[in-house]
Amino acid sequence: MEYFPAMFPYILKRTFTRKEKKMAQDEKSKTDSIIGNMMGYIDTRIDLLKLDMQTKLKSAFVSTIHGVLLGLVALMVLLFLNIFLALLLNDLLDSRFWGFGIITLFYLILLVILFVGLDKKVFQGMADKAFRNTIYKADESEQTN
Repeated sequence: MEYFPAMFPYILKRTFTRKEKKMAQDEKSKTDSIIGNMMGYIDTRIDLLKLDMQTKLKSAFVSTIHGVLLGLVALMVLLFLNIFLALLLNDLLDSRFWGFGIITLFYLILLVILFVGLDKKVFQGMADKAFRNTIYKADESEQTN
């Protein structure tokens, strides 16, 4: 028992050889190198995620603007086509208002059919099919790699 306390000051005062110092420095430099590489990897991964998010947001923005413009043009075409059909029906019926009434009745019947007859599940299925082919395609390709 007395041997261990007697050796303790020797252990504290022990000096390291050059080889041991070199090994300790090499281990420290390897650890610093690994930490540096990990930090670089994390920074690069964050930059890649930011770039990917920016690309997806840009694509969504462009698609939204394109869809809104197409919708506005389609609305204008539909509006003028309906006015044309109403005026044509007015001319055929020799009336000033029956053509507009018939077109309005057609859209009223269409509204009732959409409101009462169709369930939201039909539109949900169409939306799922549309989004499956666009948004999630990139995610599925990343999972297979």
